[in-house]
Amino acid sequence: MGTPSRQASTGAGGGEGGGPRACSRCGCALRGGVSYIVGGERRRLGCAVRYRPLLGRSALTALVVGTILVAINQGNLLLAGDVPTTLPWKIPLTYAVPFCVATWGALGNSRRRGDAGSRGDVGRAEDDR
Repeated sequence: MGTPSRQASTGAGGGEGGGPRACSRCGCALRGGVSYIVGGERRRLGCAVRYRPLLGRSALTALVVGTILVAINQGNLLLAGDVPTTLPWKIPLTYAVPFCVATWGALGNSRRRGDAGSRGDVGRAEDDR
């Protein structure tokens, strides 16, 4: 088994066409020219989904939206003290869905093909404090 091909990222001006051809976090080559701009850096999908500020915002969104949805959908059961056997898996799923949607939306907004600019940057440098 081989390891992923790696190329050194040389910053915003590296590679042909003016953009880096490797993930700025792990150095892996960007396959198909698809990358995600997070924290002002071009990353591959696997590194972009592990970006802490992005995950933090998604978790906050899930907490707020998930709590509202649980109150709307399961509030009467919880207040009555009735816990059907389906409730223990429905509540975590109610929080997981907005987390996934928020993460997917942020990544979709930051996705770049080839050497497109960094418009839609997710998690700029001030988020790294």
